Amino acid sequence: MRRLQFLLLQSAVILFFLLGVVLEQTYADPALPIVAEKGGLSIEVYPLRHKLVVLMNEQPYKTYLVAVGNPSTPTPVGEYLISYKGKNWGTSFGPRWLGLNVPWGNYGIHGTNRPNSIGQHLSHGCIRMQNRDVEELYDIIPIGTKVTIFGHVLGEPDQEPRRIAEGDVGADVQLIQNRLKSAGYFDGVCDGKFRSNTTTALKKFQRDRHLLRNGVVSEKVYEELGLLD
Repeated sequence: MRRLQFLLLQSAVILFFLLGVVLEQTYADPALPIVAEKGGLSIEVYPLRHKLVVLMNEQPYKTYLVAVGNPSTPTPVGEYLISYKGKNWGTSFGPRWLGLNVPWGNYGIHGTNRPNSIGQHLSHGCIRMQNRDVEELYDIIPIGTKVTIFGHVLGEPDQEPRRIAEGDVGADVQLIQNRLKSAGYFDGVCDGKFRSNTTTALKKFQRDRHLLRNGVVSEKVYEELGLLD
């Protein structure tokens, strides 16, 4: 009798485990990150040329024409990783989304319902692709793939660096935070988000350099931080 009870209990445990596996497979978010073998794949983005290049073992494998950020909302320059993949985020994002681990915002490579914008500086910082192209890219690229976006953090040589203040985000904000931290004014996280602690640090720097103490990064502040000649 005890053996029968034990066998029944054992069967119930096995059934419960199998049911849990089925439920987990059924209800798990299909877009949750699953790290895959990268197989030597990487991505390079050239905003000035509106080009996205997929490299395989450091050799060009695929090249796509893309849209990138306008000067006021630039595509973030630097090295990032594909941290998330998802489908159908809404018509304006096309059928696929490959998210980047940019610390100050939600940036990614995605499709678009404005195909005429491809080849131009018209996005709010994301990298737009033709829908058929982003579907192909989505199938090729695993989570964890390195993405290098080329350019100068402060903008291209023919344009002045933007004036930034509290509420702004970007690689230029992160650069300012790094410089203020190196100079002993900023003790927060250099995350590219211009918050009140960055404003406080900047005003102290402006005071000590006899600059207008308004918490705005002007051309003069860039110069005093050694970022402009």
